[in-house]
Amino acid sequence: MSETGNRLRKLLESPNFDPQNYVKQLSQQSDGDRDLQEHRQKIQNLADETAQNLKKNVYKNYRQFIETAKEISYLESEMYQLSHILTEQKSIMESITQALLSTDKDETSKEMQAAFPKETEELKQRTLTSLLEKVEGGKNIMDTPGRHLVYNGDLVEFDVDNMSPIQKVHAFLMNDCLLIATWLPNRRGTVKYKYNALYDLESFAVVNVKDNPPMKDMFKILMFPDSRIFQAENSKIKKEWLEILDETKKNKVTKDRHTKEEEVPTSPVRAEASTNPFEQDEDEPAGAEESVDLSPEWIQELPEDLDVCIAQRDFEGAVDLLDKLNEYLKEQPVTQRVKELRLKVDQRVRQLTEVLVFELSPDRSLRGGPKATRRAVSQLIRLGQSTKACELFLKNRAVAVQTAIRQLRIEGATLLYIHKLCNIFFTSLLETAKEFEMDFAGNTGCYSAFVVWSKSAMRMFVNAFSKQVFDSKESLSTAAECVKVAKEHCQQLTEIGLDLTFTLQSLLVKDIKAALQSYNDIIIEATKHRNSEEMWRRMNLMTPEALTKLKDEMRSCGIGSFEQYTGDDCWVNLSYTIVAFTKQMMSFLEEGLKLYFPELHMVLLESLREIILVAVQHVDYSLRCEQDPEKKAFIMQNATFLHDTVLPVVERRFEEGVGKPAKQLQDLRKSTRPVRINPESTTSVV
Repeated sequence: MSETGNRLRKLLESPNFDPQNYVKQLSQQSDGDRDLQEHRQKIQNLADETAQNLKKNVYKNYRQFIETAKEISYLESEMYQLSHILTEQKSIMESITQALLSTDKDETSKEMQAAFPKETEELKQRTLTSLLEKVEGGKNIMDTPGRHLVYNGDLVEFDVDNMSPIQKVHAFLMNDCLLIATWLPNRRGTVKYKYNALYDLESFAVVNVKDNPPMKDMFKILMFPDSRIFQAENSKIKKEWLEILDETKKNKVTKDRHTKEEEVPTSPVRAEASTNPFEQDEDEPAGAEESVDLSPEWIQELPEDLDVCIAQRDFEGAVDLLDKLNEYLKEQPVTQRVKELRLKVDQRVRQLTEVLVFELSPDRSLRGGPKATRRAVSQLIRLGQSTKACELFLKNRAVAVQTAIRQLRIEGATLLYIHKLCNIFFTSLLETAKEFEMDFAGNTGCYSAFVVWSKSAMRMFVNAFSKQVFDSKESLSTAAECVKVAKEHCQQLTEIGLDLTFTLQSLLVKDIKAALQSYNDIIIEATKHRNSEEMWRRMNLMTPEALTKLKDEMRSCGIGSFEQYTGDDCWVNLSYTIVAFTKQMMSFLEEGLKLYFPELHMVLLESLREIILVAVQHVDYSLRCEQDPEKKAFIMQNATFLHDTVLPVVERRFEEGVGKPAKQLQDLRKSTRPVRINPESTTSVV
């Protein structure tokens, strides 16, 4: 930058810069409009340079911004998990403390129950009954014997996604469940609330939500795969809810455990011998129940451990626990206690399956490619849900491929777009196939589903391909190049044993037929138009460069003997119509061979025959109608070039590209063989 520009920059960057004084001084010092325009241009240049520097800095740090945002997201997730782990650790420490003090509490409670057994139960039940009378739809809750109220209070429910308040609720915590009731805006008598939901204490986990003003005094209830967030009136009430919920859940677990331990199976005493043949079988479960030891601590705590694993998204740990239990009970008889344990475990298995299914749903983030689904798929397979895992995996990948195709920007150049489309689609298909083979290596029955999915994915690809190539009426050469690119990419799949070439061909054959027929009609119309203006004169290319270019074009078409038809200077001993027809004919043949499928054999052959017939019939008609001997000889020379030079090249090139001779073209050439006769005769072909 010049010295003047540096001074101007320093002036504008100074902290004491006053725009009004600056403009005032500038207007006083300027000699006229020209000075003001020059100064304005300097300021504009400085502004442009500053904008460029800012843009460069943004581009320079753009990747760092993205990586920082990702790290922040990861840290936030890890902090949430850490908070949950700390909460679980706290609950474990409290349970240990509770266990140490349980002896004293049990003795005290037994003394109280011995002194006032009925009074306590009746009082608790009366309190619960009086409160539930205020809940619309809550009369059946008291049908469960022994259920009583532990704690209740008002809460505000918030939306999990945007943390906005939804409604005011009243929560009733009982010794075995949690009732959520909503406030009625129009109260009727003593009824204040309406039944909303009832959760078993074993079906949910309670998680503390860190205060983030103005969102504070909140806690979350996790019922996988759903969750609900509630806000207490103040921090003291929130603490009471968390402590009482935790203590009530532990009391229920302890009570259930003691109930099972106190159950002593007794064999029935028979008064007399019985002739009932089924009595012996009825007695066997009692003996069998004694032989199944369910007292190990890890079995007793298995349902709670599964809840923790699901809450912490430790899917592998949850499945490991299930495998351990199945291995333990594999050869054990199915007793009543085993059935009860199985019911509790099956409930957790359903929750775990729902979470894994949600992980594979297309609503989740599709980033990370097929490998991102490996964790959920492997655990579903271990749970015996290989069919569902296969279905969800393929559905997830179908949405990912469809999204990638939709996000692909349509470029101005069709061939460039097709290159990108093929690269995205076939790369995704290849990665999906490799991941599928890795995940479902031991489930050969799922491979047929993958083949069916591959064909449906290919249909999706062909729809996008045809819409861009054929629906937009691209030239035949562009369409041929695009189809060639698609074929080459499709061949890459054979390295993993997947050949979809036939599927690709069968899906494209209809559009290619239409394109060949359309271009065939264009060539015929153009040939007829040139024939209508034919004067049967030699071509004069005017310059040697043009003649050289025409020779090169004919040589590239496969017509090596074109030299014998060139005369002195820049003359060609052929008519413009025949030369133009030859070039257009050979171009159509080359593009048609690029598009060739076995299903298109007759279509391409008939198109070539129709085009050649138009030119041959025109030459034949001209020979019969022309009276001038010189022109008739010139027409005969063009007919000989067409018959002896062009048609054999077409037949040979077709046979090279297809692999079998073109019998129809050979018959056409034989049937239109020109014969040198008396120039005054009107007979031209035999």
